[in-house]
Order: sequence, then C-alpha cells, then structure tokens
Amino acid sequence: MSTLHKETETDISVGNYGSYGLVQSSEKREDVVFVEIEKINADFDGKEVWLRGRLHDSRGKGKNCFAKIRQRIHSVQAVLFVGADISKQFVKFVQNIPKESIVDVYGLVARTPQPVTACTQSDVEIKVHKFFIVSQAEPRLPLQLEDAVRPDNDQEELAVVKLDTRLDNRVLDLRTPTSQAIFRLQGGVCDAFRKILSSRGFMEIHTPKIISAASEGGANVFEVSYFKGHAFLAQSPQLYKQMAIAGDFGRVFTIGSVFRAEDSNTHRHLTEFIGLDLEMAFNFHYHEVLQTIAEMFIDLFKYLQGNYIAEIEAVRRQYPAEPFLFTQSPLVLQYPEAVAMLKNAGVEQGDEEDLSTPNEKLLGRLVREKYQTDFYVLDKYPLAVRPFYTMPDPNDTKYSNSYDMFMRGEEIISGAQRVHDSALLTERAKLHGIDIEKIQSYIDAFRFGCPPHAGGGIGLERVTMLFLGLPNVRLASLFPRDPKRITP
Repeated sequence: MSTLHKETETDISVGNYGSYGLVQSSEKREDVVFVEIEKINADFDGKEVWLRGRLHDSRGKGKNCFAKIRQRIHSVQAVLFVGADISKQFVKFVQNIPKESIVDVYGLVARTPQPVTACTQSDVEIKVHKFFIVSQAEPRLPLQLEDAVRPDNDQEELAVVKLDTRLDNRVLDLRTPTSQAIFRLQGGVCDAFRKILSSRGFMEIHTPKIISAASEGGANVFEVSYFKGHAFLAQSPQLYKQMAIAGDFGRVFTIGSVFRAEDSNTHRHLTEFIGLDLEMAFNFHYHEVLQTIAEMFIDLFKYLQGNYIAEIEAVRRQYPAEPFLFTQSPLVLQYPEAVAMLKNAGVEQGDEEDLSTPNEKLLGRLVREKYQTDFYVLDKYPLAVRPFYTMPDPNDTKYSNSYDMFMRGEEIISGAQRVHDSALLTERAKLHGIDIEKIQSYIDAFRFGCPPHAGGGIGLERVTMLFLGLPNVRLASLFPRDPKRITP
C-alpha cells in the first residue's frame, strides 16, 4: 500500500469537523457556550472559545486555510495548518465549504503579529480545533457580498451590485455589514422614540389600518374589498390619534404601517412605510407641542450618535456622508423667513406657495451654512397648502398653526394644531370638497368637548435615510414597497 493511500485512510481529525446535518432539536448542548465575535479581543488571548457565524470567505490551498467568520457587522479570522492535530482532510473540508454557510468554530484565541485588516477583530485570530457546518449554502450565490458593499463610485472599477439586484435578493443583501448597520440603527430609532416619549408622559396606542374613508380626504389611497363592500388602507393614523385625545388620553404615540397610493418613483417615496406618529393636548399654544417634538428629535440624534458609533462607521464606508449636525436647542424659522432666504439666493418662491423639492434642498444647504445644523423647524405654513383639519393662524388667515421639520433639506415630519371644534371642522372640510358623511364619526368626536391639541407624523425609513445620508429610502426599508415592487 502506498504512503499516499495510507494518508488518505488515516484521518487524525475525525470527529473534529463535518456537518451536523439537519438540526431538528434532537438534543440539548448545554456544554457548548458561544461567544459573540464582537467581544473577542486581545483579552481573550490564550482562551478557547466556541463561536457561530457565516463563512464569509476562505483562502489557501494544500496545508493551510484562512477563513473569515462573520457575525452581523463583526468578523474574525480562523486559521488551520496541517500538523500533529490537524489533518489534510480537515483543511480541505474547510477550504471547500461554500460561502455564506453557517458554521460552528471551536479554537484558541491568539494575538496576531500583524493586524488582520480584512476583519473587524484585527488584533486576534482563532487557531481552529473544530469546525462544523450548521447550514450549508448553495455553491452559486446570486450576488457576492463583497460586491454589494462596494461604493457606487469605487475607484478600482470593480463589480458593483445594482440596487434592483440587491432588492431582488434582499435576504443576501441584508447580511452585508452595511445593511446590518442600517437596520440596527433603525431599531434604535424606534427604541428611542418610545423611551423619550414615554418619559414625557406619552402612552402608546394602536390604530386601525382598515378604514371606511380616505384618512386625509384625498385620492391617494388603496381600496380593498371588505366583505360585500369596500374599504381603504389608512394613509395615516391621524384621525384616530385625535379621537384618542378627545377620549382624554392626553399624550399618545403609535408606530405602524401607513399606505400611500402615490405613483412616485423617487429616491424618497414608498407606498408602504412605518409611521412614527404622536399627538398631544396642550394648554394655551401649539408651540408647547412643537417644542416637545423638536426636543424629542434632539434627544434622538444624541442617542443615535452615542450608541451606534460602529454602525454609523460601517455605513460610511459604503455611503460616505457629512456628519449629521444639530444644535442643542431646536432652530425654529418662520415660513416667511425661509421664503426670504430662498429669494435672496436667487430662486423663485411664492409667499403662499408650498416649497418644491429643489427649494427644500436648497433651503437645507442655506440653513446648514448659516446655522451649522441639518435639523430645523419651519413654522407657520400657508393655510392653502395644508389639510382641512389644520388650525388657521388667528392673526393672519393666510397662514396656519402648522409646521414641518427637516433633516438634510428634506421634510421628515409634517404637523399642526388640529381644528378641535366640530363646526369649524365641518366648514373647513366643505371648503376642501370632502364628503362630510364619510368623515362624520371623526367630526362627531369633537362635538362633546376636546382639548386643543397638535401632533405630527414621521417616516421611520426617511429618518434613517437622512440621518445616515443614504442615497435612497429603499436602503432603509427591510422589504421595500413602491409602485414597481411588491416582492420579495
């Protein structure tokens, strides 16, 4: 028998590598305790650890293998060398595992003489003792993750995955460090929104998404069959937030899907998105609410910049952007001030016209240059460009007690003092050509006394996009819906 044949038959690493097969919860393994990759550092030098992650890639041939193990946005290098405890078969097995397979690795943490620049845990590596496949990926991937995280303007002219391809294969795309960072930060937005408002006396409510009439009295609604009749998907929880205030809840917020049947194929529009909505009764002036919302945003920005440093850096590597600037006290501009700034910059803007998208962006640049902030409030919008339930300004009926708030020159919340008098509300609805019968239950809510109140609605995906400086809101939607996409 030849020496080669003997080596083929003898495998000193039997039992230390292989596949678990289909995991069907047939046994409990309390003896195996996994360590998160992000926690592995030089302090672990000389310690043996178990870790579970994805095989991002592997390289080497013959007697060695270097494998990059990825866990969300963190990664570490695992190394194998043929020797007294590692067989050739073991090394070859790891070399042939398809990318993106989920694997369990057991080994010794060791400091590296040179930084492993391809991994986040650059000062250590894992000297492998055991290596098992938990779930094996198919050999051919529809996209390569290293291509999906490459900046669009990559100077090396390497392959870049187009957005549509990424969204068609969203499950793979979500594994990239960039996507992982985006959605972890987005989760932080919701978490902070809840905590900040709860600390200010707000309570969370849940509003219906199937409604009998268009929320805003407009045409941009999805109609759905409803038993023998028809109904609509809510454009906003607006009416129900107000009814909750009329029901003496005082301060409320809600987080949930909203639907807009707008055939807008822009970088910032979706047909379904997550709304962060709030409503608040006030004592004498709607600025009590305006100030509360603006301060909530300041607290939110501080929270994100303080708690998501690694995520922000991960996104910046693919989508470079200026750091998000904000002042410690909210900047509030009056609508006429904004019009004057635009006119001084040489653009046309009517005193009672709504801001166009280009003018909003220009105003954002002007404000950043003058006030060193990417976040500001624009107060006292013209009444003609606001919904029917907006309270007119008591001193100048051309204007209204309404406001928008902006991030990087794009609107992220539109709000106002609401009309809380049923007679005035009916009058305003008629002026807007709304069928009173269809909103009668809404109007009736204010017939029996209602506190003066104000609020607004925020788009979660848009806040995420603008805080991070992303080029497209679809990157901030887990499975985006727009006029051309309803899958996956």
